[in-house]
Amino acid sequence: MDSIEIVEEAPPTDWRDETAISVDRMVDERVLPVSRNSAYAAVGRGEIPSIRLHGRILIPTVPLRRMLGEVS
Repeated sequence: MDSIEIVEEAPPTDWRDETAISVDRMVDERVLPVSRNSAYAAVGRGEIPSIRLHGRILIPTVPLRRMLGEVS
C-alpha cells in the first residue's frame, strides 16, 4: 500500500517581515486603503516606491513602512 504524505502549509507571514511585496498583496492585505488600479497608478507616478524584477512590480517594505510612518 502506498503511503500518503501530509504536507502542512507554512503559516502566512506578515508583510512587514518580507523584503518586498507585490502590489496585489499590498492591496489584498489592505496595507493602503486603495483599489488595485489606484495602487498601480500610484506606483506609475512614483508615489509608492517600487522596483521591477523579472517583469514583476515589487514594493520594498522598508520604504513603504517609512511612507506609512511605521519606521523612521
